[in-house]
Order: sequence, then C-alpha cells, then structure tokens
Amino acid sequence: MRPLFNQPTVINFTAILCNRFSNSNHLCTSISASPNLPINQIAHIICSVLQECSSLSCLKKAHAKIFAFGLQHDSRVLSKFAILYVSFNRIDAAGVIFEDIPNPCCYLWNVMIRGFATDGRFVSSLELYSKMLVKGLQPDKFAFPFALKSCAGLSDLQRGKVIHQHLVCCGCSHDIFADAALVDMYAKCGDIKAARLVFDKMAVRDLVSWTSMISGYAHNGYNSDTLGFFDLMRSSGLKPNRVSILSVLLACGNLGALRKGEWFHNYVIQTGFQSDILVVTAIMDMYAKCGSLDLARSLFDETAGKDLVCWSAMIASYGIHGHGRKAIDLFDQMVRAGVRPNHVTFTCVLSACSHSGLLEEGKRYFQLMIEEFLLAPKLSNYACMVDLLGRAGQLSEAQELIESMPMEPDASLWGSLLGACRIHNNLDLAEKIADHLFLLDPVHAGYHVLLSNIYAAKSRWNEVEEVREMMARRGTNKTQGFSLIEYDNQVHKFGVGDRSHPQWEKIYAKLEELAAPMKRLGYVPLTDFVLHDIEDEAKEAALSYHSERLAIAFGLINTSPGTTLRITKNLRICGDCHNAIKLISKIVNRVILVRDMHRFHHFEDGACSCGDYW
Repeated sequence: MRPLFNQPTVINFTAILCNRFSNSNHLCTSISASPNLPINQIAHIICSVLQECSSLSCLKKAHAKIFAFGLQHDSRVLSKFAILYVSFNRIDAAGVIFEDIPNPCCYLWNVMIRGFATDGRFVSSLELYSKMLVKGLQPDKFAFPFALKSCAGLSDLQRGKVIHQHLVCCGCSHDIFADAALVDMYAKCGDIKAARLVFDKMAVRDLVSWTSMISGYAHNGYNSDTLGFFDLMRSSGLKPNRVSILSVLLACGNLGALRKGEWFHNYVIQTGFQSDILVVTAIMDMYAKCGSLDLARSLFDETAGKDLVCWSAMIASYGIHGHGRKAIDLFDQMVRAGVRPNHVTFTCVLSACSHSGLLEEGKRYFQLMIEEFLLAPKLSNYACMVDLLGRAGQLSEAQELIESMPMEPDASLWGSLLGACRIHNNLDLAEKIADHLFLLDPVHAGYHVLLSNIYAAKSRWNEVEEVREMMARRGTNKTQGFSLIEYDNQVHKFGVGDRSHPQWEKIYAKLEELAAPMKRLGYVPLTDFVLHDIEDEAKEAALSYHSERLAIAFGLINTSPGTTLRITKNLRICGDCHNAIKLISKIVNRVILVRDMHRFHHFEDGACSCGDYW
C-alpha cells in the first residue's frame, strides 16, 4: 500500500520550506525543489516562506525567482515583497513594485504612506495619500498619523487642516494616535492655539501628545507656557522624556531664567539624563544664554565623549559673549582632537569673529573652510562674512561678496548689509539695498524699521513717514520691544513706557533718581534713536523708559547690593540705552548683563565688553 502522505501537502510543504529557510536561508533552492503544485499554491508558499526573511540579499534573490514561476504580476506576492522592502528601508524598490499592483489593498497603501513619511519623503507620502483618495479608498486611523507627520515635516499648515477635516469625516477624531499626530502637526506648523484645542479635547493624553505641546510651545516662542506645561505633565504622573527636557532647557535659555535652569539641571541629574550628550549640550547652551559662561565652560570641560554639536555650541557661546579669540582657540582645539567641523561649526566661528571685530581672522577661517576642509560655503556662512565685513565698514566688499555668490542671496544677507548701513550712516547704499529687500520680503517689518532708522538719524522725516505709510499699506507691524528679568523664581516682563507692573511707580522713581548722577558723568541722550519728529525734551523722555531700563530699575529695587542683574531683550539694544547702562553700572557698582537679539553686553564699572562694537 502506498503511504497515505506520499506527496507533501501545501501545509506541510510550507512548513518544510520555512524550516529550511530559517536555518539556512536557502529560499531559492527550496522553491526550485518544490513539487508540481498549482501556481496559486506556489504563490501561497512563497508568501508564507517570506515571513521568515531576515536579510535584504535573500529578499532580492527571492524577488528575482518569482519571474521563473510567472508570479511577477501576482498582486498578493508583489504586495508581500513591497511590504518587506519597506521593512528593510528600501522604499524606492517598494515604490516600483507598488506601481505594478493594479488594486493595492488599504493595508499596503498605509504601509507605503508610512514608509515614505518615516524616510523623510514627505512630498511622496502626501502624493500617495492623494492618490488613495482619487482611487475612492477611505483613509483610516493608520494612514492619518503619517499623512499628518508629512504635513508637519513640510510645515504645510493648509494641507494639514484639510487632512484634519478628512480625519473627522472618517470618524477618527477620537483616535489617540491620530489626535497626537494632529497636535504635533499644528505645533510644528506654528499654529499653537489649534494644537492646544486638539490637545484639550483628547480623552486620553499620552507622552507623545504632551511632548508635542511642550516642544511646540518652546519652538514657537511661548517660553513661559513651555515651563508651565512641563509642570502640568509632571503633575499628571507622566515621566518627561528627552524631547520635553530639551524643550524646557531651551525655554529657560530664551527667558534668561538662570535659577529655573539650575533646577532643571538638577532634575536632569536626578532622572539619569546627564549621560545624554544632547541634553548636556542643551544645559551648557542654557547657562551661556543666561549669562553664566563660566558654568557653561565648566560643564563642557567635564563632559566625556563630546560630539561636534557640543563643540559647536561652546564655540557659539563664546561668540555671543564677544570672546572671539576664545572661540577661535576652542575651534583649533577641536580640530586637534580629531573632530571635523561642518558648515554649522564654521558659522559659529565666523559669527564669533564678527561680534569681536576680528576681520582678518574671519577671512582666514572662511578660506580655511573652502581650501582645507573642502566645504562649499552655504548661505549662513556667507551671511556671517557679510555681517563681518559690514560691521568693519567694508560695505563695498560686502556687497561684492553678495553679488558674486554662486547661489541666489536671500533677504537675510541683504538685511545684514542694511544693518551695516545703519551703523555707518550710508544712506545711498541703504536705499539701494532696501529696493532688493522689499522685493524679496515685502512684509518684513524689521527691514522697514531699519530704513526708517537711517532716515530718522539724518532727520529725513518725510522719508520716515513714507516708510511708515508703506508698512501700513503692506500690513506690516513693527515688533514690539520687551525685556525680561528673573527674580524670585519668576520672569518679569517690561515693554517700553510700561506702567502695568505692580511696582511701576517705584521703578520710575528709581530711574528719576539715577538721572542726575548720569548727567554728572556726562550722559547726553542720543535723540536720533527716537524715530519721531518731536521736541528734544519729549525725545529724552521717550528714551528714559525703554524696556531694558525698566527691567534694570526693577532689579535694583528688588535685589541686594552687588547682585548681578541679567536682562534679556528681544530686539537689538539701542545706542542710547547702551551708553546709559554703562553709566548705571558705574553708579550702582553692579555687573549688568544684557542679552539682546544678537549678543551679550557685559556692563561693569562704566564699560561694556563689546567695546562699543555691536
């Protein structure tokens, strides 16, 4: 009698193949040795065996083998190969196969949308999402998170809003992963209010959604909200992750909140993140931005395994504090340590040279980048050189550099040169540059204000009025200046002429008290910094209550003698306030640190660390 199981069945033959495949990866040999089975059974066997595929090379061999069996048009087999290619991060190969499948299933569409999004191919991911809709397929909760991730990656808010509508229509508005992706998309696209609305409606908030909100607040300039939201997350019982810690450290640096930053440094140690080089670098950057450069350097020296980001951050810290030569020395030390600089590192060095007026050194390192390290300069590198040349008064050379660049200059380069025209009172060149700028960025308020400043400094009030009218027509609004000071673990904010603070009367009285000794030391208001055609006495009054002076007066009232005052200002400090604070530091015998939008000013005993070069 013939054995009952003389010929292998599909089921036990598949088991044999899987066993051979998992032990020796002889998939192709196994398929060749298969019995004369119908084509659909062979397809089933191949799909089953591919479950055990553990290497890309074996997958490619199996892919080539399907042609021998005439399965190159079998949708089930092709779908399996496409999914596996995505799992091996070969999205292009998966895409080619996907295009050959007549009617891919929803699962495969989702896999491909996810694959392109995860690979950073956001445009391709969204194109697939659109094709899916055109085919009449309804996206599900697995497609939406990655379509939204792509919108976030492209900062495409309008597309994100459309997908949000799709999500609601498809009944996925209460899915935790889709909601978390919505929060992340809105936050990364800058619509923090919409992100908060979605977040507040979530029935369950996971760590991802909390982190997206905290990161969104930090990167959109809502620094106080960042710190408040971090506390809310901790009180909800969730343990912060690396991204949330990086966000709060960024917020502390932006606020100049040193005491809060020190608390977070201690928290990092308690939670075991002190071995994370990115977190350590963020702490170092926070200390530097809060004016504690010595603490930043101590932490830098103590850190083992410093990467390029860490080195670059310390170089940049020296730069914003005006220590250009220390920045250069540290760069040279980095190179000797075998760490190769990139474009960002050179941007930090060139910026440091610019802040310190090291013209020849800046030129040398610009050439070093090109000739020794074979790095073609990027826009950021050219911007630093333009700034360096402009501050040094070499306006023509700066203009020639812009016009000789191999890429199209952006508005920031022309804006840097316009700022140099402001410093050196070159009205003719400023007007020419403004023409370029207003074509490139017609609604940027800062460029209009710069040109207005130049006209006002020369008492060209008609032209000032024309610039104001141009701003009104274009809907541009001047950024309001404000200054911050940390006291008693709170950050206090002041605007120009601000009377909203509970201590405003004492603050104004303190400034009045300082006025007489300032004049005795030779203070004369620089009224050309007041951009209005008004009487000199009114101009002097307008200058007296700039936000940084209010913050300093608040600090003098509330801190003990000898305490260093740390002020953060969102705009460039004006020349008159710069002169005034030098004298105030001498009168009150205090160190006053002011960080404006460009750099630090260390005022002590009537002098500033910038040497009046900023």
